[in-house]
This record gives sequence, C-alpha cells and structure tokens, in this order.
Amino acid sequence: MSNSSIMVVEDESVVARDIRNSLLNMGYRVPAAASSGADAVARAGELRPDLVLMDIMLRGEMDGIQAANLIRSRFDIPVVYLTAYTDEETLGRAKVSDAFGYLLKPFDDKELRIAIEMALYKHQMERRLQESETWLKTTLNCIADGVAATDSEFRVRLFNAA
Repeated sequence: MSNSSIMVVEDESVVARDIRNSLLNMGYRVPAAASSGADAVARAGELRPDLVLMDIMLRGEMDGIQAANLIRSRFDIPVVYLTAYTDEETLGRAKVSDAFGYLLKPFDDKELRIAIEMALYKHQMERRLQESETWLKTTLNCIADGVAATDSEFRVRLFNAA
C-alpha cells in the first residue's frame, strides 16, 4: 500500500527525521510530524493520514497512548506504536488501546514496513466488515417478516424489528 499517507509522532527530532526518511524511501507520503500528543491529535484531524506511527512516551501532558485513543475514536485512523518501553504497565495500556501494532525500538526498515502494511490491511478489512454489518442490519430491518438467526446452540444472534 505504498503511497499511503503516514504521520510520524516522535518527540526526538533526530529519530523523527530518520523515520520520515525511511518512510519516504519506501514510497510512503509523510505529510507531517508531531512532537506532542496534543499536536498529534490536531494534525491528525487536519490531515487525515492513512496511518499514524506513535511514540508512546511523549513530552507534555498527553502521552502517545492517550493521543492514539483520541485519534482512533475521533478520526478512525489506525495507530502503530513505536517504543523502547516493554514494562507491563505500558504494554497493558497499549494492549487495550485498540492499536494496530507495537514495534520495539530500535527497528529496521523491513520491520517498519511489515508493521505498516499489516496495520493498513487490517484497517481496510475492519472498514469492509463495518460496511457489511451496516448493509446487513439495513437489509434485515427492511424485511417486513420477522427474521431471527441462531447459532449452533440455538442462541439468537440477530433479529429484525418486525
């Protein structure tokens, strides 16, 4: 999915520049970099990138996990974490944040590309699933007769309003 737009959120300018250069060499577009959580949320809203690469430990009041949660909930943009931290608390917070990946620093270009491509693909599949579910619900609710679907143990899994 080259030519995808990727925003980099990293508070160390040298690291941000290296990541940006790697992404450009891989064929991705990098419309912006942000160095704080608040800036990341604002820029994600303005630019609507296809993906955000997010450092977890950022300067300022909002860390990367908090920023990622806001970006995901407000704009439905997938986030891949880039971090040197592997402590249980950080990992636990990252796990429940609905991120699309967790890449440990230092990483090489191949690892970065794989994480990006997997995240972009997963997000694309999520969107397709949501569209299918919406279509199914709409279709089901337009049927005048009562319809119910059960699982193998005869538990009702879905039904219409009729």
